[in-house]
Amino acid sequence: MNIFKQFIKSLYSPKDIAQYRFQGIGKTILYVFFLTFLSIIPSLIYFSTALINGMDAIQNSVKTELPSFIIENGELQADLDAPKIINKEDFTILFDPTGTVGHKEVSNSNNTIALLKNEALIIAGGQTQSFSYSMVQDFTLTNDDLETLLASVESSLPIITPLIAVVIYIVAASMKFIEISFLALIGLLIQKLMEVNMQYRHTWRVAAYSVTLPTVFFTIMDSLRTLVPNGAIINWFVALIILLLVIKEIPRLEKK
Repeated sequence: MNIFKQFIKSLYSPKDIAQYRFQGIGKTILYVFFLTFLSIIPSLIYFSTALINGMDAIQNSVKTELPSFIIENGELQADLDAPKIINKEDFTILFDPTGTVGHKEVSNSNNTIALLKNEALIIAGGQTQSFSYSMVQDFTLTNDDLETLLASVESSLPIITPLIAVVIYIVAASMKFIEISFLALIGLLIQKLMEVNMQYRHTWRVAAYSVTLPTVFFTIMDSLRTLVPNGAIINWFVALIILLLVIKEIPRLEKK
């Protein structure tokens, strides 16, 4: 059975998922990569669209609306007593040399570029990319430098966007593997309580398919740009319920 048929079956059939415990690990890993790619498609679309559409607005704002500033010795310096917020049509620029706004406050925003006291953030399509000024030794940046940099970035977007997409995919895949590995550990406990003959490699395989339904649900919500309250809890709850139903489909050990 190919991964596309497995994908459909994994949405509704714990019995079929139970049969996948015997398949090769390579096919299961391939399925995880496929599921990860599917899950980040909405984020990649929104991120690339926001990045491209917002570049012109950002360049104009830097020229006309931002005060004179300099980034030196790992800090943003400007003659401002409070953060400055510039709202555009689909984008927001946050300029804060005061240190009032932190990383956590900005990470909850949508389509935002933030120049904070110690770092710069780009939030688009639900993804956050950060750059600490202190990462580069002797890093200095002024208004004119930023204008030149933005012009260079705009011309390089056809190269930069795919590279960022690859980074997002690698991070998302890593998180998915961690999620599945932890779920498989819980599966070991469940199978012992239910007296089912499974080893970790079996629970890992079925756990990989058990996350299909919650992953698809949150992918749809992301495509609709709808925030699900307590999303992480719902994700784990649904995956655990499916894993439990899968393990129930596996024959129990015969008692001697």
